[in-house]
Amino acid sequence: MKRTSLLARPNESTQAVKRHLKFIFFVFFSVVHFTSSYCQVTVESYDDFPVYTGPDLGVQYKPSSTIFKIWAPHASEVVLRLYKTGDSKDSIALSAVSMIRSDAGTWSLSVNRDIKNSFYTFQVKQDNKWLTEGPDMYALAVGVNGKRGMVVDMRETDPANWSKDKHPLQKNYTDIILYETHIRDLSISKNSGIDHKGKFLGFTERGTKGPGGVSTGLDHLKELGVTHIHILPSFDFRSVDESTPELKRYNWGYDPVNYNTPEGSYATDPYDGRTRIKELKELVQALHANGMRVILDVVYNHTGGLEAPFNRFAPGYFYRHNTNGTYSNGTGTGNETASERPMMRKFMIESVLYWMKEYHVDGFRFDLMGNHDIETMNQLSEAVHALDPTAFIYGEGWTAGRTPLPANEQSVKGSVYKLNKIAAFSDDIRDGLRGLVSNAKAKGFVSGATGQAETIKFAIVGATQHPQIKYDKSRSKQPWAKEPYQTINYVSCHDDATLFDRLTETNPGASIDEIIKMDKLAQTVVFTSQGVPFLHSGAEMLRTKYGVHNSYRSADSINEIDWNRKVQYADVFNYYKGLVSLRKNHPAFRLPNTEMIQQHLKFIDAVEDSSFIAYQLNDVKSDKWENILVLLNGGKNEKQMELPPGTWMLAVDGRSINDKGIRKVSGNITIPATAAYVLFK
Repeated sequence: MKRTSLLARPNESTQAVKRHLKFIFFVFFSVVHFTSSYCQVTVESYDDFPVYTGPDLGVQYKPSSTIFKIWAPHASEVVLRLYKTGDSKDSIALSAVSMIRSDAGTWSLSVNRDIKNSFYTFQVKQDNKWLTEGPDMYALAVGVNGKRGMVVDMRETDPANWSKDKHPLQKNYTDIILYETHIRDLSISKNSGIDHKGKFLGFTERGTKGPGGVSTGLDHLKELGVTHIHILPSFDFRSVDESTPELKRYNWGYDPVNYNTPEGSYATDPYDGRTRIKELKELVQALHANGMRVILDVVYNHTGGLEAPFNRFAPGYFYRHNTNGTYSNGTGTGNETASERPMMRKFMIESVLYWMKEYHVDGFRFDLMGNHDIETMNQLSEAVHALDPTAFIYGEGWTAGRTPLPANEQSVKGSVYKLNKIAAFSDDIRDGLRGLVSNAKAKGFVSGATGQAETIKFAIVGATQHPQIKYDKSRSKQPWAKEPYQTINYVSCHDDATLFDRLTETNPGASIDEIIKMDKLAQTVVFTSQGVPFLHSGAEMLRTKYGVHNSYRSADSINEIDWNRKVQYADVFNYYKGLVSLRKNHPAFRLPNTEMIQQHLKFIDAVEDSSFIAYQLNDVKSDKWENILVLLNGGKNEKQMELPPGTWMLAVDGRSINDKGIRKVSGNITIPATAAYVLFK
């Protein structure tokens, strides 16, 4: 339109018209060129970065020489500095040497003398600017606060008899019972009886006692009977100052800095990089020796700020971006990593394999797994299971915000069927039992809410395909797990209200006895459902965080395990202990595949009430109980039911658990309000 009107002007000379046309075309092509260049620099050019496939990035130590190798594809210069100490306050370098450009964007240097226990940094020059000095992303050991890497002989960090450390036996994934805890929370209380409070070594102490002589720490975990200890992030994170003897700041650790090194605030000496390594290994060794496997909580989906190692070597490459070039925020933390890019995918896979080989960990829980692409997660799973076929991988099947990663590539709950040997948390059972997480006032099945029965049935079969589930009436409108082990059943975890707090908040007029009934009913559903049960640390003693839901940086007084509650609520602890034992003793509650669930688990329409569920588990050959009947009453009134023919033995009556049976029953039975009954023949 503009060009036509310009040419139509009768009083303008042909030359003037040409000038105008030239200007218009100049502006047009300038805009196109600028837009194209801008997008290429911020987004598209990352596809053109060289990919290094070698296994030797990082620091390779030998007494005769140490080889340093990093990937910095657009650097014009890289300097390696060696220091005597790991404290960045000591600014005097022992030496500074330029590294040599190598293949596929790498830079390397060999120091041909023994520099064991020296500290080091790299500094990259790119676009005529020197970037921040610091350790590489593959750093295996660091000094205080992770500002400098440390050259370490890793064999010197092995505890005594480390080569004899073994994974506890595990037959099926559905045999797993997860227990999520935090290094500091478990031991920091004054009444824990643990000497190494808040430290890795706190998990290694035996014979520790709390109020009334109750077992604490490691002995408590063993007494409870759980099989896998899921420890919140234990790699080096940003928010806690390791140099402060009496830590003034608390954090869960979801702000990663150095992914391949343990957190220094959990070590007895944060200045010597070897100490934190050895002490974390001692934790793993102690748990293994006492029959428990170790799950490491990993946070590859974002970093604790953009000054993390990734941007020191390849600015922007390891992160996703919006179309305008800004960092995308699918994690809700200000940035998200780009797992689909070759070098990020390579780093993630090599990192988890390192934790397995060096620290003997038995599996991984992925924070915001939905932000990782399916292909990366499947390649990672393949590598992990090639090393250890029994390793367990699971994660949060969602994102925390918009992400440029296409929906069909996200490792979300609805895509679990595309994932290979990877499980996801079931928010179906969580929200169905206690109420929507997004509505703090909402009630669930255990607190008398109606309309939740089909969602609970969906959870009972482990989110798998079952002919009796009416999916249109459940929270998830279709099964999302191919096999039951892909479903993590839970009602509380670290980043929300404890179960006790949630039930107290949503039932303000309820007595403590009524809250305990709801609590026991909720966990009975979790432990008798197909899939993998998950316990939030302290739930077994009605843990409270005094109403604080997101306590990631709250004081110890909010987050610590108060061992007085184990004495105060001994009955609750014994009930949880009974649930763990019940599940371990009866394979019918942990069937390994969907076909067996369809064959052996049948729902019974015994009572027309949406707050009541009944089902049978029949003829499971591996179970000493021939037939099992589970009755769940989430209503506020007792229910009457005619039992299937024959004499049954009551093993769970809503108050206590006895594997040998509490009493015999037959004919008509009354199930109290807010209670679970388990009967067997």
